Amino acid sequence: MSSPLSPPSASASPGDSSPGGSAAALGRGTTRLAVLAGLAAVLAGFGLAELVAGLIAPGARPVLVVGALLIDLAPAWVKELVISLFGTGDKAALVVFIAVVAAVLAGLAGILEYRRPPFGRYVIVAAGLVALVAALTRAGASPFDAVPPVLAMVVAALVLSMLTRRLHASRAPAEAAAAASVDPGRTASVTPAAASRAAVDRRRFLAYTGVSAGAGVLAALGGQLLTAGSRAADAARTLFTLPTPATPGVPVAAGASFDIDGLSPIITPNAEFYRIDTALSVPRIDPSTWTLKISGLVENEVEIDFAELLALPLEESTTTLACVSNYVGGDLIGNAVWLGYPIRELLARAKPLADADMVLSRSEDGWTASTPLEALTDDRNSILAVGMNGDPLPLEHGYPVRMVVPGLYGYVSATKWVTELVVTRFDEETAYWTTRGWSEKGPVKLSSRIDVPRGDAEAGTVTVAGVAWSQHVGVSAVEVRVDDGDWNAATLADAISADTWRQWRWDWPATSGSHTLTVRATDANGEVQTSKTADVVPDGATGLHSISLSVS
Repeated sequence: MSSPLSPPSASASPGDSSPGGSAAALGRGTTRLAVLAGLAAVLAGFGLAELVAGLIAPGARPVLVVGALLIDLAPAWVKELVISLFGTGDKAALVVFIAVVAAVLAGLAGILEYRRPPFGRYVIVAAGLVALVAALTRAGASPFDAVPPVLAMVVAALVLSMLTRRLHASRAPAEAAAAASVDPGRTASVTPAAASRAAVDRRRFLAYTGVSAGAGVLAALGGQLLTAGSRAADAARTLFTLPTPATPGVPVAAGASFDIDGLSPIITPNAEFYRIDTALSVPRIDPSTWTLKISGLVENEVEIDFAELLALPLEESTTTLACVSNYVGGDLIGNAVWLGYPIRELLARAKPLADADMVLSRSEDGWTASTPLEALTDDRNSILAVGMNGDPLPLEHGYPVRMVVPGLYGYVSATKWVTELVVTRFDEETAYWTTRGWSEKGPVKLSSRIDVPRGDAEAGTVTVAGVAWSQHVGVSAVEVRVDDGDWNAATLADAISADTWRQWRWDWPATSGSHTLTVRATDANGEVQTSKTADVVPDGATGLHSISLSVS
């Protein structure tokens, strides 16, 4: 039972017509409008920034530079968590996260600016400064990159101030009346003329809010169109025809692949090849301006352009690439036919000094990888690739030129959009991921995976199949175990080379019940895949892949 001394608002419900209920409803309505003002202001600033970025600084789009900064600052465990949750959709998840945070900050800025100006503008300025720092600290940044975030910050702050002033004017009579209804000793002096002006101001507030948000959306779309229109890389790749390889690759024989539904194809289609990198926006390089420079601990610095690279005797080879973030049984691995030029030949021109033991490769977007010099100069087919599965490199896989190095995880070798090779030493230079807790050298671990069956099965002969890999060593055997029974030898498909994975199959005489299937591989040196479980950090996961299923 409420006390007679309780204020009216203490028992008022949202739909209550009592004075306290009206005041609370008015407050909620004002808060929603203030949030709307904040969102419209941020949209206006963001849209203008996108438009200006499309005109003068395509690499300084706010979402992209802030996303790149978050990727750079994220510790290894956060990166692994995101990849484990979203896989190759990690970048889309990051963009959504940034958008949600921006929307929350925009709403907060609107509320603060309405209730306690200029604190809402302070929130806008703080967010703008983060974007400014992100733009100016990225690789290859120029003074022009400061323009989009500064414009976004200034425009959003001005629009927010204007909209909240309009909101105050439109709500003043209603707030005065609500205050008078709550305080019996207070008299509301709301004349018809004031109420009429308030109605006009309310319509103006809604109109200005809609125009601000709409202008922001249109400007952002315009920025996207300008950026797309200026992408010479897209047009150049469309017109590009791969040269005929001077050394064709080993044909993929029919015996290298089993015809089994659900089994990973021996050659991974470009559209299905995994992509893990730090580039939130795919770098677009005009091949007519691309160059590769080899410098550092060398007798001769070497620099070549795209036309010179294409004029060299290119070689075709099939190589499996794997990401160090691939968990046991994971799909961050693929096999493709690559066309390129051996890196060892270019390094032979440069003549590395005797004390060099590492090559620091650098991407167009500033990302770096530290590759053992030996892996780029021995007999493995480490190449500067320009083609993938008979097509020019896809933009997202490194067009116009990327590195492909058999036997090493991508974080220490597979530099996309590569522009520089610095011959150096491990004790003098560190790369992007080695500064974040990963090992200096990343040889691919011997591993295997079960692809089929997927789901439950019926008693009788059940085909169990998958892939196994030990790049630059080769796989010699695969075995499958049912529950805790003996290991059974699987049939291997023919090997393309030691640098590719191999398909395997085993016909299981399945019996009714619940079962667990486990696979292990043996490499060409006789090493058996370890059953010891290890996480992907710092140099790749280990353990045996198992699946559980019910046989009816």
